[in-house]
Amino acid sequence: MKDLMQELAMVDRSVGEGSVPAGPAQVVTLSRRYATTPAQLWDALTDPDRLSRWFLPVEGDLSLGGRYAFTGNAGGVIRACEPHRRLLVTWEMGPTGPEDASLVEVVLEEDAQAPGSTVLTLTHRAQTPPEMWDQFGPGAVGVGWDGALLGLALHVAGGELPSVEDLDRDPAVREFNVASARAWGEAQLGAGTDPEVVEANVAATTAFYVPPQDD
Repeated sequence: MKDLMQELAMVDRSVGEGSVPAGPAQVVTLSRRYATTPAQLWDALTDPDRLSRWFLPVEGDLSLGGRYAFTGNAGGVIRACEPHRRLLVTWEMGPTGPEDASLVEVVLEEDAQAPGSTVLTLTHRAQTPPEMWDQFGPGAVGVGWDGALLGLALHVAGGELPSVEDLDRDPAVREFNVASARAWGEAQLGAGTDPEVVEANVAATTAFYVPPQDD
């Protein structure tokens, strides 16, 4: 397997505030380069068979305006689909209101400085419940997205993560999740969050993603 710490370091992260149709929202953004073309990366992001190999099985109407669902995870509606360039979907983890309260946007741009490579930027804008944001901060979703970008990188390179059953026990993956929680803490600090709040958020996020193992 590739050096997961090196993979983690390839991602740029930021935390901020923005909006969704439902109103003010928290925003997390991740960006990294992939050694493949926009067309090839788009195929990995949108082909159901390939999605199941690096992320999760998906079903539903995978066309503009259609409703999709990832097995055991989020679902939503495809709001925008510009092949090889931009995908915008609602990201619903439970009952939703009349307006979009959580949106995930993926933008692909050819890297002019590295021909044949693509910069992927993922932005998640969501009205996170205050009690959840106060406890976990951006790591609540950020660690999961770090894992997704890692899975995509390994897939593009011809590798793969351990099976879902083995993920929680794999030392390299546990180390990756610990480091990811810390990385989101650094992004919070960069956004001006109080260091004591950041420390508490990182601890809560780490405990969630890296629970103690049974003997």
